[in-house]
Amino acid sequence: MNTVVHLSGPQRRGPDLKELIAKVSFGDQDAFSRLYDAVAGPVLGLVRRVLRDPAQSEEVAQEVMLEVWRTASRYQPERGEVMAWVLTMAHRRAVDRVRSAQAAADRDRRAAAQAHTPVYDEVAEQVEGRLEREQVRRCLRMLTEIQRESVTLAYYRGYSYREVADMLGTPLGTVKTRMRDGLIRLRDCLGVGS
Repeated sequence: MNTVVHLSGPQRRGPDLKELIAKVSFGDQDAFSRLYDAVAGPVLGLVRRVLRDPAQSEEVAQEVMLEVWRTASRYQPERGEVMAWVLTMAHRRAVDRVRSAQAAADRDRRAAAQAHTPVYDEVAEQVEGRLEREQVRRCLRMLTEIQRESVTLAYYRGYSYREVADMLGTPLGTVKTRMRDGLIRLRDCLGVGS
């Protein structure tokens, strides 16, 4: 035989939250203290489930309780229970914090990606510069050795025609002719002026 045990005696009830919120709406600090004691635990629990970060959860829970203090006069009893109203605020605030954190992380990722990714024009210029240098090297290899030496000394090392002539032990007129012929062959090879 199953026996049902009824507990008799006074049942412990929490404070009347509607009464407390009404008093809080008139600035009753004692009522707010009692309301805080009654709802702060569930608010923190809900916020923690959404945020999963204890420090942020405590911060958001405090923001919610401050909002309850400031907006107590907006509570409408016909629209639901006080606990539901407070927990709705808590949930919205926690979700807002998650969205804000996600947006900040997305902005940081985009900024980091932009900082590390060269601008398209820079990449194009670098590639173009490498291709041009390689083409110039290829064209220089097509010159005679004397032409290549003369052009390299004058244009890449910065020597004057006279200095090139002295370095190569060649008359100045000969160096000028070799360089002119070499530059014409380079121009034709590189397709400059065509």
